[in-house]
Amino acid sequence: MNRCIKMALVHDMAELLVGDITPVDGVLKSEKSRRESTTMDFLCKDLLGNVGGGDAGVEIKRAWQEYEDSETLESHFVHDVDKMELILQMLEYEKSHDGRIDLGEFTHVANRIVLPEVKQWCDQALEDRKAYWESIGKTPTGYQNAEQGQDAEKKKMSDEYYSGQYANGNHKEQ
Repeated sequence: MNRCIKMALVHDMAELLVGDITPVDGVLKSEKSRRESTTMDFLCKDLLGNVGGGDAGVEIKRAWQEYEDSETLESHFVHDVDKMELILQMLEYEKSHDGRIDLGEFTHVANRIVLPEVKQWCDQALEDRKAYWESIGKTPTGYQNAEQGQDAEKKKMSDEYYSGQYANGNHKEQ
């Protein structure tokens, strides 16, 4: 549990300086990885290198790297929970706008969830979303086929980005 908490807290830390680079930004996965790794080195070595004998920076970098490598059950769980957070935010945002905004384009992340327990949670959230939209007399986009809400070009970029086609080294994104 502690490793998952650490990964969840630090996995987006590089975005402090790099920004939140997504598949539609047109940045190759290898370049995104390079930018984030360089930023984490700066944060963990240069800024935190003298804090507690450098142990804090080493621990943060280790947790971040485990998440990035995505080779452990814990890292898969944190990746999946990160995707669930997007799904839940999407649903809450749609509800808070009384169904005037349909964010079905984000349902594609459901296809990237790998652990069965999180997939079940996601399926339930998407069922709840469908029920909400039906309760207001509308049909949401992206529900039947999670890729439906994305336009073809965004889907292509996302598939290439997450397929590992642009991955560098052993870096994998689940």
